Amino acid sequence: MRTVIVLFTRDLRVHDNPALAAACANAERIVPLFVLDPHLLALSPNRARFLHQSLADLAESLRRLGGDLVLREGDPVGETLKLAREVEADGIALTQDVSGYARRRERRLAQECEGHRISLRLFPGTTVVPPGDVSPGGGGGHYRVFSPYYRAWESAKWRDEVAVPARIRLPEELDVGRLPVVPEGESPAALDGGETEGQRRLTTWLRHVGPYDDLHDDMAADGTSRLSAYLRFGCLSPLTVANAARVLDGPGPAAFVRQLGWRDFYYQVTHGFPKISTEAYRKAGDGEWRPDRDALQHWQDGLTGVPVVDAGMRQLRAEGYMHNRARLITAAFLTKHLGLDWREGVKWFFRWLNDGDVANNSGNWQWVAGTGNDTRPYRRFNPIRQAERFDPDGVYVRRYVPELMSIAGKAVHQPWRLPDTVRAGLDYPAPLESHRDEAVWLRP
Repeated sequence: MRTVIVLFTRDLRVHDNPALAAACANAERIVPLFVLDPHLLALSPNRARFLHQSLADLAESLRRLGGDLVLREGDPVGETLKLAREVEADGIALTQDVSGYARRRERRLAQECEGHRISLRLFPGTTVVPPGDVSPGGGGGHYRVFSPYYRAWESAKWRDEVAVPARIRLPEELDVGRLPVVPEGESPAALDGGETEGQRRLTTWLRHVGPYDDLHDDMAADGTSRLSAYLRFGCLSPLTVANAARVLDGPGPAAFVRQLGWRDFYYQVTHGFPKISTEAYRKAGDGEWRPDRDALQHWQDGLTGVPVVDAGMRQLRAEGYMHNRARLITAAFLTKHLGLDWREGVKWFFRWLNDGDVANNSGNWQWVAGTGNDTRPYRRFNPIRQAERFDPDGVYVRRYVPELMSIAGKAVHQPWRLPDTVRAGLDYPAPLESHRDEAVWLRP
């Protein structure tokens, strides 16, 4: 081929990018393209900021290879075809994705390419194992339970990583466009985006992954990788991350690889059930959610009166991130204690999370709510017991709920237990009432 467009979406990297590598190996000229979709940019100021930083970093990487990142704004399919006609492209390379939006984009692009006699090739790269590569009994469909999926995932043949292209040659006199100024995010302590930062964090993390199996639920220790946003935007290849951890000995690296298996699990679920953000996967569990805008607002603001819940919700706003254990606790509080619709939680997390994506955000919310892939859909997460177990000294809570730092100058060592006599001296609300008889869980 003479000219191929590489349409970047959620693969914002040059390392282990099969679409980019294949295009460079088979075409004379390469047009690396990203189309800024106003609809997606409006969903989350935090992710818009992370995206713009990642695009700037990608552009620098491509320039070092002799190319550049071509930027357009508007409908991704329309802008891609318009550029294809401009550069007389023979083909388009695209990394596959699983969300309903991404699948519709792929179908539309395929139809347009067929009508314009342009070759469209789809490549892996958003997961370790492509969603369709493992299936129950080899007969199609998708795994509904994680354990058998993980066994098949572990034993599957993983593809080989691909090298960074040696050189990229752009068509002559091509207007590459200009990336707008990085927008302000809403979370002041959010991580910076980009492949360079992701690679740096991965290198650091691999030196500290040893105790991960012991620390990943320790809310005060914050012993997690913080790589989720870089995986969400494809600044890091999930295969590269899995391979790097898989060769290390010990239960810590093994536990971390298992979490990457969970990520792939929800991608194959979403591939088979693309309405995962709006429709219950397990209809029997989608009970009668009660409308209570006031309770929802208190939950969103981190003012439920339950310290560990409020700490998680405030971390979300401050950092565009929430500790994985806190995500379970806050989601369970919304759905199982307040009886509010899990879809409200999906939307709120989508607004704030840098790592928010359809498969993992929605899949985990449905798991907690009892409408998803949990084999025990009626499980509860008692927030008091969770705090006692995973934040026993109240370090995590005090980190994000400053009004609990001290009472009369003395440290609050167990802020998850606040008797009425203690609350009376604090500017802190009483616990929201549960819609069940489980309100007793919230009492000291």
